[in-house]
Amino acid sequence: MRFRQVHLDFHTSEAIEEIGSHFSKQQFQEMLQLGHVDSITVFSKCHHGWAYHPSTANEMHPHLSFDLLGAQIEAAHEIGVKTPVYLSAGLDEKLARRHPEWLIRDPQEKLSWSPDFMTPGYHQFCMNTPYLDILAAQVREVVTRYDADGIFLDIVGVRECYCQSCVAEIRRRGFDPRDLEAMRTLWEETYFRYAKAMDEAVHAIKPGLPVFHNSGHVKRGRRDLAKLNTHLELESLPTGGWGYDHFPLSARYAQGLGMDVLGMTGKFHTSWGEFGGYKHPNALKYETALSLANGARISIGDQLHPTGLMDLATYTLIGEAFREVEAKEAWCADVTSIADVALLSAEAAGEPGTAGQQADTGAVRILLEGHYLFDVVDTESDLSSYSVVILPDVITIDEPLKTKLTAYLAQGGKILATGRSGLSPDGSRFELDFGATPHGAFVSNPSYFRPDFELPSLRNASFVIYADGQDIQLNSNGTQLGSRENSYFNRDLFTFCSHQHTPSNLQDAGPGMVEGPAGIYAAWNLFADYALKGSLPVKEILHYALDRLLERKTVRTNLPAQGVTTLQAQTDNNRWIHHLLYASPVRRGQNVEVIEDLPVLSDIAATVTVPAQVREVYLAPQRTPLPFRQENGSVHYTLPSWSCHQMVVLQF
Repeated sequence: MRFRQVHLDFHTSEAIEEIGSHFSKQQFQEMLQLGHVDSITVFSKCHHGWAYHPSTANEMHPHLSFDLLGAQIEAAHEIGVKTPVYLSAGLDEKLARRHPEWLIRDPQEKLSWSPDFMTPGYHQFCMNTPYLDILAAQVREVVTRYDADGIFLDIVGVRECYCQSCVAEIRRRGFDPRDLEAMRTLWEETYFRYAKAMDEAVHAIKPGLPVFHNSGHVKRGRRDLAKLNTHLELESLPTGGWGYDHFPLSARYAQGLGMDVLGMTGKFHTSWGEFGGYKHPNALKYETALSLANGARISIGDQLHPTGLMDLATYTLIGEAFREVEAKEAWCADVTSIADVALLSAEAAGEPGTAGQQADTGAVRILLEGHYLFDVVDTESDLSSYSVVILPDVITIDEPLKTKLTAYLAQGGKILATGRSGLSPDGSRFELDFGATPHGAFVSNPSYFRPDFELPSLRNASFVIYADGQDIQLNSNGTQLGSRENSYFNRDLFTFCSHQHTPSNLQDAGPGMVEGPAGIYAAWNLFADYALKGSLPVKEILHYALDRLLERKTVRTNLPAQGVTTLQAQTDNNRWIHHLLYASPVRRGQNVEVIEDLPVLSDIAATVTVPAQVREVYLAPQRTPLPFRQENGSVHYTLPSWSCHQMVVLQF
C-alpha cells in the first residue's frame, strides 16, 4: 500500500452539464506530480448514482461524453500512480427515487440521511433488498473492465432497518420486528451477506485485489468487521466533525490489528463537498506526520470539479505535505508500536454509547498529554507486554474479562481503573482487588477530591470533580491515596449556592483513590470528566496514578502538553524511530479546530529505555548525527531546534 494517496471525491449532480469537459491527461498528471501523489482513488459511481464510464450495470452521467474513469486510470498508471476505484454502495440517489421501497427505514418509516424527498440530500439503501444484486453487478463490471488497484465501497456497515424487506424477513423467521435482539441478528447478517457478495464480486475475478468498506469509523472490539477488509482506511477529518482526538484513538487501536492502515484526512477547511475550502498547509503537514507517527500511511480527501479540471491550489497544498512524507517513508514502513500502557477501549468492551465515547476520548487525551507510550486494545488483545492496563470509567468485569485480567496481574501487571470499572456487572463488588469495597453510587453532585499527594502545578486543596462516581470503603490491604468530600447539598430549587454548585463541606466522606494488589482505583469517572471539562487537577491526578504504577517509562521527554510522542520499531532494520510532534489547534468559527502556526521548539530532551547497545542516533530524514549518551539501560539526547515533526532514529 502506498504512502501518499488522494481520495478524489466526484459526487456530481445530473443538473450540471459538460461533465469532464476540461479533463486533460497532461494536466491530471502534472497535478499528481505537483502533489507528490503515488495513489489516487477515482470514481466509478457517486452518491448521485451515476457512472463515470460506459456501463451496462449502471447508467453513465447524462452529461459525460467519454470514459472519464478509464482516462484517469490510464493517465495515473502512465506515471506510476495507483488507482483504487470508488463506488458509492450505501447511497444511489438516482435509484432511490425509482425504488424508495429499498431504502432504510426506522420504526416510524422515516428515511435514513435525508428525512424525505422534499429535502435536498441522499437516502441510504438497505442491503436486504434487490439493490444488493445491482451493486454487485456494478462492482463486477469495474473489476472486469478496468485495471483497478483496489475497490473502495462507501457508506456501509451494520445498519438498523425496518424497511418492509427486513420486516418480512424477520416474520418469515418467526420473530416479531419489535424484538430488538432478533432485529440486531438480522442487521448483522445483512451486512455480512453484503460483504460476502462484494468479496465474491471482486476476488472471483481478481484474487487479492484490495477492498475496503467505509463506514466512517472502525469500531473498536469488532475484529470480525475489520477483517472483512483487506486493509483499513481511518476516515478522520479533524475539521469535519471527527476532531483532533479521534485519529490517535482510532490509529492506536488499528495498528494492533496487524493490517495495513491509511489515515484519511482532507484538504478542506471543513469537510467533504466543500468546494473552494482549503486548510492551512501547516495543518496538512501535521496531520500527515501524525499518521506516520502512528504507523499509518496517508490519504487526503479532495473533490474534483465537475469539468474534470484538477485544482492547482489543492495540489500545491497537498504537495507541501506529501513532499515531506516522501522523504520520511523509509523510516515509516513495516513498523510495530512500542508501548508501556494498554487502554482497554470502552467501546471495545461493549460500551458504545456516549459514556464509553467520553471515557475513551478522555483517556487518550490524558495519555497524549502525559507523553505515555500506549496502545488502544480490545478484549482479544495480548496484554503481556504492557506494564499498565487502563480500564476507563465504565468497564465492568464479566467472567471472561476477569480471567484475562487475573492472568495479566499474576505475571506482574498493574491496572488503573476509574468509576464503574473493575466492578461486577451488578455493581455489588470489585472483581479485582483494589483494596476497597464498593457501597453504591455517590449521592453528592458534584463532589471533591483531596489528594494525599501534592500536584505538580497546584498546592493541595479540595478539587471539584463533576463526574459521577462510587462510594467506597478502604480494606485492610488497601492504601488510601486521597479522600472524597461532599458538597453541603446538591443544587436544587431551595438549596443552591452561588453561580454553579455548592462548595465542599470539607468533611472526609471516605476514600477517593486507593491502591491495592491489583493497582489503583479512582472513584470517579475521571476520564469522562477530563473529556468534558479538561480540568488541570484531574489530569495531574491521573498522571500521578499512572506514574506510580509505571516503574519505568520507556520514553521521558519535556515536550509541551500538546506535543505527541510515539515509538515505532523497524525490526528488519534493527532500529527504533522516536517520533515527536507539536502543534496546537485553535478554535475558529463555530467549533472548527484549525492548525495554522507551527512554532519552533528548542531544548527538547528525551530519555529512551533501550534493550541493547545503540550504535548511533540520528535525525531523519535529515540523516544528521545526534550526540547521545547511553547509561543504565537508557539513551539520552537533546534535539536541535525543530517544528511540527521530528524523527529520531536509534540504530542498534
